Amino acid sequence: MRALNIGATGMLAQQTNVEVISNNIANMNTTAYSKRRTEFQDLLYQNMRRIGAPSSDIGTIVPSGIQIGLGVKVGATYRITETGSLISTSNPLDMAIQGKGYFQIELPDGTTAYTRDGAFQLNPDREIVTHDGYAVMPGITLPEDVVDISINGSGEVWVKVDGETDLVNAGQLELATFPNEAGLDPIGDNLFLESTASGAPVTDVPAATGFGSILQQFLEGSNVNVVSEVTDLVNAQRAYEMNSKVITTADNMLSVAVQLKS
Repeated sequence: MRALNIGATGMLAQQTNVEVISNNIANMNTTAYSKRRTEFQDLLYQNMRRIGAPSSDIGTIVPSGIQIGLGVKVGATYRITETGSLISTSNPLDMAIQGKGYFQIELPDGTTAYTRDGAFQLNPDREIVTHDGYAVMPGITLPEDVVDISINGSGEVWVKVDGETDLVNAGQLELATFPNEAGLDPIGDNLFLESTASGAPVTDVPAATGFGSILQQFLEGSNVNVVSEVTDLVNAQRAYEMNSKVITTADNMLSVAVQLKS
């Protein structure tokens, strides 16, 4: 009775699907969060009568055969990289990327992480850093007595120093893009690492060809659509129930077979 195992694979796959949807809903307010989508794949097939096998001694062949599937599995949890909605803030160091690209972040061990979360702050040394104090690369340090900060679409950081008339260029932000953004390795805290699947990063200034521009005093919101997620959750629940019904039906059939008397 293969239906028992087939139904079990369906329940396990839908359980993973519900966990992915739950994580999307939990992160609906996470800055620059990219929703995940569960991709399913069918399992191997058992050939009861192989396709194309000879069916007679005059050269006729079996046109379709008999194949019994063995269930389903989760093939991937694909990350949807479309841009979320833009949220206006009053922080001059908040930045949203309009288009492709990731900010580069230097981790404590010296490796480079990537993020679209542009909620930045200043540390005691007046360097632009993340919530956790990790420096934004290339490092930008603001002079003392700054009274105004202006960041243009090309990532140039201009500041007005108290007592001076002309603006001072404090640094130039850079972005990184990847051949396969979905292949980036998430490590939490809105950070990603380069992986073999993502390919090597290409860096350039914002607003360059193929790169997004910077929008100051805005943050990118999550791209999770709550209505769509709730609909997917209901569909996953129904699929889980149907697979459990398959197991119940197969168990009843086995019970009938056991109770047969000669």
